[in-house]
Amino acid sequence: MKTPLRALILVLLLASCGGSYGNAPRDLDNACTILRERPAYHRAFKATERKWGIPIHVQMATIHQESKFVPDARTPFRYVLGVIPMGRQSSAFGYSQALDATWDEYVKSAGRRSAKRDRITDATDFMGWYMNISRERNGISLRDARNQYLAYHEGHTGFSRASYNAKPWLVGVAGKVEARSFMYRDQIAACRLR
Repeated sequence: MKTPLRALILVLLLASCGGSYGNAPRDLDNACTILRERPAYHRAFKATERKWGIPIHVQMATIHQESKFVPDARTPFRYVLGVIPMGRQSSAFGYSQALDATWDEYVKSAGRRSAKRDRITDATDFMGWYMNISRERNGISLRDARNQYLAYHEGHTGFSRASYNAKPWLVGVAGKVEARSFMYRDQIAACRLR
């Protein structure tokens, strides 16, 4: 009696691990590999592109920078005296690294009470919602990964005040997001996806 029960528990445990997207895709430098490995990502990116007009490569480059495609990504802990943990650097969480307050605004505005930041479909929809507000308030093209990222990081008001100019490291990161979006765009154009 104990042996069949153990076998059943082992089978259930292994089955529950098999379909998990708890880890990032294997090759983050190849858009085609990511989209083939994670068809749910491709469906989510396509749905957001249709609904909000955000190109897949811009979504992917932003998520790469924010979470490296880790669904439950969080900011690092802050430490006092180098050893005493004092909480996280911010409330950013999930694929899109949305802050609690911004996520709550999205949930309320979009009427998506069951949305979760660690679910790719919800994270990409959030990005589409946010980037469209950036377009409306700041005139940023939906194809402009660099400036969309700066507005995403600094907030709409921060972007309009050009607060990023006081952060050379952030301007450098935005350049990397733009370069990655171009790389992903070219890769997606060359690969065969359904």
